[in-house]
Amino acid sequence: MNAQGQDWDDLRIFLAVARAGSLSGAARSLGVTHSTVFRRVGAFEARLGARLFDRLAGGYALTPAGEEMRDSVLRIEEEITALALKVTGQDQRPSGMIRITTTDLLAVGVLPRHIAAFRTEWPGIEIEVVVADTVLDLTRREADVALRIGNPVQETLVGRRVGRLAFAVYKASGPGAGETDDPSDGEWIGYGSAHGPLSRSLGRWWPQMRQVYRTNSIIAAHSAARAGIGFAALPCVLADCDPELVRAASLPEDFMLDFWLLTHEDLRKTARVRIFLDFMTAALAADADLLEGRCPCKARPAKACPPPVLPSG
Repeated sequence: MNAQGQDWDDLRIFLAVARAGSLSGAARSLGVTHSTVFRRVGAFEARLGARLFDRLAGGYALTPAGEEMRDSVLRIEEEITALALKVTGQDQRPSGMIRITTTDLLAVGVLPRHIAAFRTEWPGIEIEVVVADTVLDLTRREADVALRIGNPVQETLVGRRVGRLAFAVYKASGPGAGETDDPSDGEWIGYGSAHGPLSRSLGRWWPQMRQVYRTNSIIAAHSAARAGIGFAALPCVLADCDPELVRAASLPEDFMLDFWLLTHEDLRKTARVRIFLDFMTAALAADADLLEGRCPCKARPAKACPPPVLPSG
């Protein structure tokens, strides 16, 4: 194979197809069209004079030449990423872009007003929020900062626990809310196999719960509860300030989930990243009562937050 004259875009597209095993998957990850990936892969193989992929009914599989190319490109990617991280880590200007990855829950229920306050204080720093169910890889610069529920698992990440999310059972407060206030007797909005710790706990506490509606999104469950479809276990930070919901029950145990602010170790000294981490840590610490379910929200009168009621039985 003659690899001279190849640029990083060729290698990046090749690697995306190798990872996804399909043109469509690679196109989604790169933010380009299916036809663009098809054309670039074909042109890349033609220039190399080698077939890198077998076109199969189930997708694209690497040939032996493709496997050799993949191993080499992965090493190149690691070197480029490491260099970029080191260079970015030396940037001490309080300006530029910060790319944040988080879940829909935190992007909707926690971040917006804090980012608004941050932008007022630091107008030179721009924010991009990527809402993703999958965990973006900070070591590959898919994002600069992650706000995640659950403990970090990558050794190269540094961060801090910035809060705990409390949950309770809610139902609609208006017409169509159902005839019972007892979660043991009512219909439920469930999460199926999503949100494992919460789903498993709910199944243990209410083994006979009738899940008439399921979703993998807490934001969707929140909307369904507002519509009166049934009871839903929701984060207090999202539901306590919603006048269309009332707390129907507390959870039988002190159920909370930790959430963390994380970045790559090479970025933690970058001025804009350090400023953002410090700002968000302080902002979320000030939100502790709301996050942990002690209902301080000024959008509702205090009497609108009923005392916790354990489910019968």
